[in-house]
Amino acid sequence: MKIIMLGAPGAGKGTQAKMIAEKYGVPHISTGDIFRANIKNGTELGAKAKEYMDKGLLVPDELVVDLVIDRFKEPDCKNGYVLDGFPRTIPQAEALDKALSAIGETIDYAINVEVPDENIVKRMSGRRACVGCGATYHIVYNPTKEDGKCDTCGAELILRDDDKPETVLNRLKVYHEQTQPLINYYEAKGVMKEVDGTVDMKDVFAAIVEILGE
Repeated sequence: MKIIMLGAPGAGKGTQAKMIAEKYGVPHISTGDIFRANIKNGTELGAKAKEYMDKGLLVPDELVVDLVIDRFKEPDCKNGYVLDGFPRTIPQAEALDKALSAIGETIDYAINVEVPDENIVKRMSGRRACVGCGATYHIVYNPTKEDGKCDTCGAELILRDDDKPETVLNRLKVYHEQTQPLINYYEAKGVMKEVDGTVDMKDVFAAIVEILGE
């Protein structure tokens, strides 16, 4: 079962990817984790990726695909995997398909967690982070007992720059320009499935399980 998770930043696709991985006994793979593991282990691919990252440059698509395909060779991927945060662009998707085709494999499902932009802005701008211990809260969905104070350590809560409405809107703009076309790409391949990400996360997961089967 080879799955790609799609969805705007803040749509909750990472949470769903973890739940899928747990239920179906397949690894949850994010490119960030792959980069960190390869750099930490001093692999040749990791050293190449680090060169770009140290210069603040994006790692080229070919190298990212090489790292991802290399990860698929690990024993825990024998029953499949959930890819989260990759591919992000059409060239990455095409490169991934080409590399998978070379080893006789294809993606089974691309699942899009659909959430309107205004919901995402509301969700993310309601997040608060503790300056002391790093705990995160939400003014609507997960409020603290005392306004503006962390339940765990009592330190002040802040709205991170990443979660400010203008930053969120900018990230959504980039997403729609680069990643949204992937939905059409995977629709054309007949593997695209969509779930409503505005409902409770347990209900989102139930909809995904319905698609994948028990």
